Amino acid sequence: MAKHKVGYLIGSLAKGSINRKLAKALVRLAPPELEMTEISFKELPLYSYDYDTDFPPVALEFKRAIASVQAVLFVTPEYNRSIPGGLKNAIDWASRPYGKNSFSRKPSAVIGTSPGAIGTAVAQQSLRSVLSFCNSPQMNSPEAYIQFTPGLITDDGEVTMESTETFLRNYMDEFHMFIARVLQVLPPDA
Repeated sequence: MAKHKVGYLIGSLAKGSINRKLAKALVRLAPPELEMTEISFKELPLYSYDYDTDFPPVALEFKRAIASVQAVLFVTPEYNRSIPGGLKNAIDWASRPYGKNSFSRKPSAVIGTSPGAIGTAVAQQSLRSVLSFCNSPQMNSPEAYIQFTPGLITDDGEVTMESTETFLRNYMDEFHMFIARVLQVLPPDA
């Protein structure tokens, strides 16, 4: 199968985020055909349409980073039953101004971890709604709501529970196949 460039966004800005650990695990477990690159958004100012005619350099670079990948993986925590504000702000920057949406026709997947039993399920539904508006085809199955327990994933991204490692490897294999299917029938905008 062909190689695909995948950008991943980590919803939490915290250095010690458990979702950062999950992202590291996903990169380790991804099939070799997926070239994984983190796309950071921590330096973005708050979006306002006042910028639409003159994006600041950091926002232009962020839009270019999204545009340069073939698919996007969102690894996000749940804040107040939704996605973190920083992640929503990043999506707003990449999807604006109107008609210049960097997510359009770009395959995406959503995953997250939380200490709670529902493991970011509500945040993921919120994010899926936003991505639908952004015209980003979404991998809907398998769903992945990971309940994080101490030691489940090391700081280096090693998964210590075999069943979780198998699940996450399968998730990334499925994402790879989803990307290939979507791009076969719905090539990105030229």
